[in-house]
Amino acid sequence: MIKIKTDKEIDLMRMAGAVANTVLLEVAAVVRPGMTTREIDEFAADRIRAYGAQSAFLGYKSYPCNICISVNEEVVHGLAGDRRLQFGDIVSLDVGVRHQGYIGDNAVTVAVGGCDILPQKLIDVTEKALYEGIFRAVPGNRVADISRAIQDYVESNGFSIVREFVGHGVGRTVHEDPQIPNFVERGKSSPKLKAGMTVAIEPMVNAGTAEVKVLKDGWTVVAADRLYSAHFEHTILITKNEPEILTCAEKMSSSLKAQ
Repeated sequence: MIKIKTDKEIDLMRMAGAVANTVLLEVAAVVRPGMTTREIDEFAADRIRAYGAQSAFLGYKSYPCNICISVNEEVVHGLAGDRRLQFGDIVSLDVGVRHQGYIGDNAVTVAVGGCDILPQKLIDVTEKALYEGIFRAVPGNRVADISRAIQDYVESNGFSIVREFVGHGVGRTVHEDPQIPNFVERGKSSPKLKAGMTVAIEPMVNAGTAEVKVLKDGWTVVAADRLYSAHFEHTILITKNEPEILTCAEKMSSSLKAQ
């Protein structure tokens, strides 16, 4: 069942989104060659605590890390460990927090020091695809309008949409209805978008094949051909007018800022 949020719930989600985005930006800023993914995860955990929040991922379905860190061919759900980032890697950072009972969920892919032309184009296209989807998140449209915009933009640039994982509603839990695919599902009904809905839009885009595999750790999803993958995400609110990005650090109140 799709949940329409009250004004009070929306205010709480704005703060959760602000915390999630602030942490994401801080984590992205410290990523550098030589750093291990475990060090990144530990830094993220410290920043999440600093804002009086909890990781929304740690322990969710037994996930063992504070954030998802996915490197190069890893699509999503990468695990923190001893892997050291190298110059030219690209790393997807997915940060979800619980703050005052509500979830903020967002992701970004960054280059480690710099990268080649192909992975940089992949990053740029995936980020633009996210906003192509967000622009369609208005009342009267359907989820499929978001999906079509993302798919059309990605495929017109020669990349592939991952189909096994999709966006989703978000609120008190990490995953709520409706699902937000990044591709059009032929023959399936598509929910109408209504003011008060809060959803996470998150294109996952591969440089080569759309096919993916899950590694033996049971979590890390990789591109089947081991080519690069990128991931961007925002939590948004459907309003009566333009969509509102809830994962926006500028919404952080001065009283919430860590000392």
